[in-house]
Amino acid sequence: MVGNQQTPLTFGKVIANARRAKGLYLKQCASLIKKEDGRPISFQYLNDIEHDRRQPSSDHIIEQFAKKLDIPQDLLYHLARKFPTDLNNQADVNQILAAWQAFREKLTQRAA
Repeated sequence: MVGNQQTPLTFGKVIANARRAKGLYLKQCASLIKKEDGRPISFQYLNDIEHDRRQPSSDHIIEQFAKKLDIPQDLLYHLARKFPTDLNNQADVNQILAAWQAFREKLTQRAA
């Protein structure tokens, strides 16, 4: 699931790798991921996501992928460039800035 330095992680690559690791075909996996109305996503939509032609349409879809494919939800939110649902509107500007600064510092320390 985790990429290396040469290949950047994308939402689609992580989903495709996790699906394959579970031994699921596209149609099988698509049938497990339910939209808000309870209907499964189409295998074409899943194929488009895996090839990075589309992003997940909602937080619900991200959470479904995390649950059904055993992928950390926070990783999927990051790769989808969204904030996790439970963090939306929970922090003020100063907390957001401090968190990003701490994240950058941590990455800089790891790279050194």
